[in-house]
Amino acid sequence: MRKLVYFIASTLDGFIAGPDGSDPSGPSGFWSPSEDYIQHLIEEYPETLPGPARAALGVTAEGIRFDTVVEGRKSYEIGLAAGVTDAYPHLKHLVFSKTLTESPDPGIELVADDPVATVRELKRDGGKDIWLVGGAELAGVLYGEIDRMIVKLSPLTIGSGIPLFGRTTVFAPNAWELIDHTILKSGAAFLTYDRRPGTPQSSSR
Repeated sequence: MRKLVYFIASTLDGFIAGPDGSDPSGPSGFWSPSEDYIQHLIEEYPETLPGPARAALGVTAEGIRFDTVVEGRKSYEIGLAAGVTDAYPHLKHLVFSKTLTESPDPGIELVADDPVATVRELKRDGGKDIWLVGGAELAGVLYGEIDRMIVKLSPLTIGSGIPLFGRTTVFAPNAWELIDHTILKSGAAFLTYDRRPGTPQSSSR
């Protein structure tokens, strides 16, 4: 069965964005990805690069791990504010929202239904794994459905901001097994964890 994979960049102190929720690697962000970081994405995770970046870098490789991406409205609207209506046109792209009533792009599938039920249905379909891109609130809702986490750990701290699973996620300790890791010369690390067998998967909030 397909896995739901939370593939996400995080600071050393566990934040995926600053307090305002804007893109940390954007023009006014606090983190500029290093050259070896970008090269590692190109080689190992080409499908996770946004369409404009793929075009600029000449990346045409098909997805190695994912063929579907899911995200929440707030995460999606970061790209929308920059004029990008579909950051991942090379993937099946679902956006969970109860307030957006009309898709801004034909490649975007708006989903107002329960994210947990939708993801469980996606897992039963054939294909490659499902990439949970964010944001933190959706990750919190899907906390019990995440099978794998790939944390792109950046070598910096910011003190406060938006945590990996949002501020309202239910307290539910889970154990994870480190199955792979890559440490780059720039200090960034790619850490891959699988949920340990037998760990309860509960999405109640």
